[in-house]
Amino acid sequence: MKKKLFALLLGLGCMIGAQAGDEIVFTTLLENPITPVKNQNRSGTCWSYATIGYIEAELLRTTGKVYDLSEMFVASKDYVDCAEYHVRMHGSSRFSEGGSADDVFEVIDRHGICPEDAMARPGSMIGDTLANFTEFFATLEPYVEAIAKGNSTKLTTQWKVGLQGILDAYLGKCPERFTYEGKQYTPQSFAQALGINKNDYVSITSFTHHPFYEQFVIEAPYKWRPRPSWNVTLDEMMSTIDEALKNGYTVCWGGDVSEDGFTRTGLGIAADIEHAPDLTGSDAARWLKLTKQEKAESLKKLGAQTPELTATQELRQERFDNWQSTYDHVMLIYGIAKDQNGREYYMVKNSWGKTGDYQGIWYMSKTYIALNTTYIFLNKAAVKKDVRKKLGF
Repeated sequence: MKKKLFALLLGLGCMIGAQAGDEIVFTTLLENPITPVKNQNRSGTCWSYATIGYIEAELLRTTGKVYDLSEMFVASKDYVDCAEYHVRMHGSSRFSEGGSADDVFEVIDRHGICPEDAMARPGSMIGDTLANFTEFFATLEPYVEAIAKGNSTKLTTQWKVGLQGILDAYLGKCPERFTYEGKQYTPQSFAQALGINKNDYVSITSFTHHPFYEQFVIEAPYKWRPRPSWNVTLDEMMSTIDEALKNGYTVCWGGDVSEDGFTRTGLGIAADIEHAPDLTGSDAARWLKLTKQEKAESLKKLGAQTPELTATQELRQERFDNWQSTYDHVMLIYGIAKDQNGREYYMVKNSWGKTGDYQGIWYMSKTYIALNTTYIFLNKAAVKKDVRKKLGF
């Protein structure tokens, strides 16, 4: 009897809490296996961490085995590729820490991959979780710019030697051979043994400034490789994510996390400020004057009662065109949850360590994802059959 009374009181307490909007209570609807959360620390390498995490999840799905692959191997090789491209473009392209899911698969295809333990760890770069690019990129970026925009009429090949020296000093020298589980590999043979094939994967987006069901290169600064994405309707993009998750696949996600509704504590909501006076205590004008932390605290207090914008194809395009929604982060979608009011969220693995309220996991509403996705990257087999037919693969 006491147990029943306690359960009743607990249930009433949860209901009162939900009505007050003090805290969001999540219920997991589906959750696909992923490898542990890592920490990119002070480095702009979310693209490498998220995509490597995606590949690790793919290997976990297909083999049942947990791999720990090296993000810094990928970063080192990609920065060489990016620098060479930037020099060929005489400095008119972008050279930066950022990248995309395409970069990781391109690097693995060209250069291979190695386990985390096979990558050297010199100086301050003691393992991926302590990556610190503050001094590193302050040295690397001006070096590359000096070559790309210099006054030389004919370049020597020595600039590549200098470039590699900087990379090796800060990221560690990439191994040419290594032993894994008693067998010797090169990075290329290891990638082949893992069965990673870039042609098995596809990038999908949804914008109206290009025709649907055709490919185009997304106009985003960090996507320096001219690799195209397939363009589908917003409904098709969102249903593709859902269908993939339901069939046991994960989805690599690239998009915008600069919105007020994306908090450092693990929440992403497309908050409708104009229809949520409780967020500000008065009006939208006051909301704009709040600090990022104050906005996050207001959202957390309102919780599940936070009203959201309505995601439409038109609003999504408008936000992309006016720079409100940009491409600044990459993460891994691996599950679906709902709150006490029935609103659904994607469960997303971040690369900021085990921070926030959910130990490195973010709950991002489907509306937030719909409005702020630059692209999704996934296995072709995970794409809905009707969409695959329209795209011709």
